[in-house]
Amino acid sequence: MERTIRNQSLPSRLLRTPLGMLVWRLVLLYAVLMLCRITFYLYNAAQLGTLSFAEIGPLLAGALKFDTASVVYADGAFILLSLLPLHVRERRWYRSLLYGYYVAINSLLVVATNLADTVYFRYTQKRFTADEIFFADNDNSLQLVGKFMSENWYLVLLWALLTGLLAWGYRRRVREESLLRGGWPYYVGGSVILAVAAGLSIAGMRGGMTRMTRPITLSNATLYTPDSGKANLILSNPFCILRTAGSSSSSIKFRKYFSEEELPRLFTPVHQPADTTALNLGERNIVIFILESMSAEHSAHLCPELYDDLPQKGFTPFLDSLMREGLTFRRMYANGTRSIQAMPSVLGSIPSFRTPFVLMPQSLGESRQLPALLADRGYTTAFFCGSEHGSMGFGAYARSAGVERLVSREEYEARHGTRDFDGYWGIWDEPFLQFMGEELAAMPEPFFATLFTLSSHHPFVVPEQYAATLPDGYTKIHKGVAYDDQAFRRFFERFGAEEWFRRTIFVFVADHVSSEKFAEATRSYPENMHILGFIHTPDGALRGEVTEVTQQLDLMPTLLGLTGNREPYFAFGRDVLNEPQRPRWSVSYDGQFRALTDGGVLTLDDTGVPTDAVPATPAADSLIRSFQALVQQYYGRIAQKNYTIHD
Repeated sequence: MERTIRNQSLPSRLLRTPLGMLVWRLVLLYAVLMLCRITFYLYNAAQLGTLSFAEIGPLLAGALKFDTASVVYADGAFILLSLLPLHVRERRWYRSLLYGYYVAINSLLVVATNLADTVYFRYTQKRFTADEIFFADNDNSLQLVGKFMSENWYLVLLWALLTGLLAWGYRRRVREESLLRGGWPYYVGGSVILAVAAGLSIAGMRGGMTRMTRPITLSNATLYTPDSGKANLILSNPFCILRTAGSSSSSIKFRKYFSEEELPRLFTPVHQPADTTALNLGERNIVIFILESMSAEHSAHLCPELYDDLPQKGFTPFLDSLMREGLTFRRMYANGTRSIQAMPSVLGSIPSFRTPFVLMPQSLGESRQLPALLADRGYTTAFFCGSEHGSMGFGAYARSAGVERLVSREEYEARHGTRDFDGYWGIWDEPFLQFMGEELAAMPEPFFATLFTLSSHHPFVVPEQYAATLPDGYTKIHKGVAYDDQAFRRFFERFGAEEWFRRTIFVFVADHVSSEKFAEATRSYPENMHILGFIHTPDGALRGEVTEVTQQLDLMPTLLGLTGNREPYFAFGRDVLNEPQRPRWSVSYDGQFRALTDGGVLTLDDTGVPTDAVPATPAADSLIRSFQALVQQYYGRIAQKNYTIHD
């Protein structure tokens, strides 16, 4: 017999409203997800390692975020149908429909897949994703599933018990009754609740709703732990399946032109440093500034011809002065067109082709990128960005690359207050650079640090006190570029005399070109990929110009060479100063695979077939084969989820 809510206390009545019952059912679902996670850990503890007390808090925080996304993915329709402001929701058949949805969908899509992960992870060291959907194509799929179920009968029993818990805890026999009894309050109030629930669902699916928030991906799990294995403990399904649906194994297929024996002879990402190098600066500090939208055309030093007939001669006078005193890459090209593509290119020498590497589930595979390699040699590592912690995926990728410490807007405002927030993205670059200098001065040496600038970005505003003094320029972004140039001038003025500063290699590189272009030549390939890039040493140890084609991928190998690395490492770029035998090109993808060389552009279609009328010469044929081999190596490593020197 159904129980009514009449003559009950207010808390009891609230619990029996549609909203109250929905909250109860979602909390129950979170509890079931946590039980699945505990089972996952107990089953795979030997692979994941012991959990320290200090790790538990961050892991739980990350788990809550990913569980929220999973709940919304699986139960978004259930949430909205439960709050539909219509009296039909009071009908028995409607409530039976919701009950069936809740139990069936969560039993299969949430409980079953998470428990399947428990066994699956032991074999593949990854969570169940969209890749495994293709498993059903095999003729023996049912037999294999049956075998796994019989071998792991206790997990099948747990699945039945958790499904029973969901069915029992649903409280199907409780009669729901809205406090808004009828008329316009029922419809208006219900509509407001529905709209709020829809907004919260979208926020939960994305991982937040600020301007800086990108929809979370699997790599965001590394924000809560630097251990890629324990990052899998944070993740949950159905998030992993639905979030990777566009990046499944079907999207990484590529024609294998060369045998496993021939392939490394044509191109290999494994580097074997020589015993001696042309230039070894020793274990100096390294600071990489990744500059938002810093196109080469902003610089009169890199592109003087663009400013011959213009009154304003460029917008980076201070950076131009540093280029004249350092090692400048006159033809540095981006490997992608998005900020998130720059991070693996610069920190890991890993390109992005059809899908940005960071957004692929395979990016959580084993890697030894620049921060991790330097940490092995005793460097302390940090990543600075003035946006909110975890925004735009930058910090998550930095952690997966081996960075130990993330410094964001929260840390800045804890020290300096909230007055320097730009209202859009984060802390203005000038004060955040000053803050970074303060933090670097306190870091143990040698250190490695990266900063991602923010201010030279849409909506193209600068602090009010500089609005009238900075040049307007020829595009909307030029005032912001001039502001960042000034910010670096003041950073160098303040910290230039300090000892740690003089022991530091400073690297400046853009993430990609600006969306705002003023020169006709920069609107098409390859000049629409031409970016600012140079290395500056305050003591003048490194000077000169590199006039051949270089790319973001080359920075990691070059820095390892400059700091005396002797160990083999994995990178798709080249040490510009010490590896003359490797191809001199910049690779990218814009619907076709492109390689810009000193001799011109080589283009491969989506299957790896050349589309350019390349002269039939031995050198051209060798270049084509090397490029095909690079793409084959890339997708082969993606399929293996392995970015180390070991196959």
